[in-house]
Amino acid sequence: MTSLLVWSLAVPIGGALLAFVVGGRRVHWFALATLPIGLAIAIAIAAALSRSSGPLLYLIGGWSPPLGVALRADWLSAIMMVITAVVICGIAAFACGDFISPRPAEARRPFAFWILLLALWSALNLVFLSGDLFTLYVALELLVFSAVPLVCLDGRAETLRAALRYLLFALLGSVLYLVGTGLLYGACGTLDIDLLAACLRPEPVTLVAASLMTAGLLAKTALFPLYLWLPAAHAGAPPAASAVLSALVVKGSFFVAVRLWFFVMPALPGEAATQVMSALAAAAIVFASLLALRQDRLKLLVAYSTLAQIGYIFLMFALAFDEGSGRMVQGSALVGGMMQAISHATAKAGMFMAAGMIYASLGHDRISELGGIARAAPLAALTFLLAGLALIGPPSSGVYLAKTLLLRAADNTGQWWWAGVLQVGGVLTSAYLILVVAHALAPMRRAPTPGHAAIPRLQQAAALALVLCSLVLGLVPWQPWLPLPVAMSGHGPLGLAALWSMLWPILIGVPVAYLLGRRGNRRPWRVALWLEDADRLLRQWPTAGASLVAVAVALAAAMFFGR
Repeated sequence: MTSLLVWSLAVPIGGALLAFVVGGRRVHWFALATLPIGLAIAIAIAAALSRSSGPLLYLIGGWSPPLGVALRADWLSAIMMVITAVVICGIAAFACGDFISPRPAEARRPFAFWILLLALWSALNLVFLSGDLFTLYVALELLVFSAVPLVCLDGRAETLRAALRYLLFALLGSVLYLVGTGLLYGACGTLDIDLLAACLRPEPVTLVAASLMTAGLLAKTALFPLYLWLPAAHAGAPPAASAVLSALVVKGSFFVAVRLWFFVMPALPGEAATQVMSALAAAAIVFASLLALRQDRLKLLVAYSTLAQIGYIFLMFALAFDEGSGRMVQGSALVGGMMQAISHATAKAGMFMAAGMIYASLGHDRISELGGIARAAPLAALTFLLAGLALIGPPSSGVYLAKTLLLRAADNTGQWWWAGVLQVGGVLTSAYLILVVAHALAPMRRAPTPGHAAIPRLQQAAALALVLCSLVLGLVPWQPWLPLPVAMSGHGPLGLAALWSMLWPILIGVPVAYLLGRRGNRRPWRVALWLEDADRLLRQWPTAGASLVAVAVALAAAMFFGR
């Protein structure tokens, strides 16, 4: 069964190579034929792991580390591979409406999209299965070079600029990661994850390496304040490409950060460094959610929502630190963070698709002019609404389960302030969803732009299916794969307490949306002006570069002096 690990890499990249050789208008055939095979392999790996007493291991060439390279699949790998395969299949079904061209003259964009989608899938699987830090570096670079062209598929000047910003900032992160990897190799003589975990000590060289690698990964993930590239890249790409970028690409570097902190150096960072990570996450939740309220375009609102949701998945680092042992613990906080990541992947992919369908229906995505979209494109509007609800966390959803676990971890560790951040984030998420719904239910101000075709049913079904997947993730029996029981505590998933936990953020979100949301030409509060000025400053190159250095220095200082 361990050969499945190799096949999970070979099948998507083989499909991409065949599609490249055949080319023309038949390129999507190979991509669509590859999808069910890749999904079946991911499910088979998860099934094999549930029957195994430990991780699945494949030694490439038969050589054991440190001489050879190993592929490893544990519970983290299995869950991420299955969710990635599901999201890729949903995005591919949606893309059939945009990237299957009947005319040879229009075949260039579909040719690039389908090949890049398969290459990106293979790179993500390599990220999830890599057993050493250098292979992870190679996988991350393949992921970046597959994702960057997706940003500028339409060839417009602004998307080309956004793609270039993404590429250059990601490469800065790669440099930091690679320098840290070199330092670790010089200190331990190996880059294998298991061997490194056994030999790492809190020495100056290893602490510097850990801080550099972490800062580089945060730049690739776009955690606050290192989000120079994300809003323009996600908002300017085609809907299917935006769904890939938001749902999957940022999860690759996040996954590597989890590998690094929980599996390679669980005793290295110390409590202060985990607090720094979670402080950045909290700032991302609040800052990006408030900025989402100030956007006048729907795709930009969803892009800033992605920044906020990235904060949720990084909030787990402080909650997973055990003060008694001085180590990162693979307990409810880690499981909650990973559940948040996979729930966000399915919900946000569907949300970007819904935003794309709304744009196709109206000819624009200006929030103030969404009036009548519930009648013009009811299924697209419903999908966007359900995606927003999935991010708030109704009972039975993956986000509800994730927040329950994170709140439990905050209670167990006595870190009530992070629980407060989770609740504030829920209110702000409700606020910008309410803002969109209020405009969508208003009377239509102007007719849709002429010349826009009806939305294909396959696109509507694909987006809705992914959102529904996020809404039922909390009902999945995760116990065979997760390292601890994750049943709901106290009340059932459909109890009154669970329903109230979803309703009260919505009730408070109504006045928040009214006070802070952008409504026509109303004069904004001074705090809103400050937020927008700070956002423009953080998305400039000098500030972004200084922020990257500051994050690396802050992490290093916390590791040196906060132990």
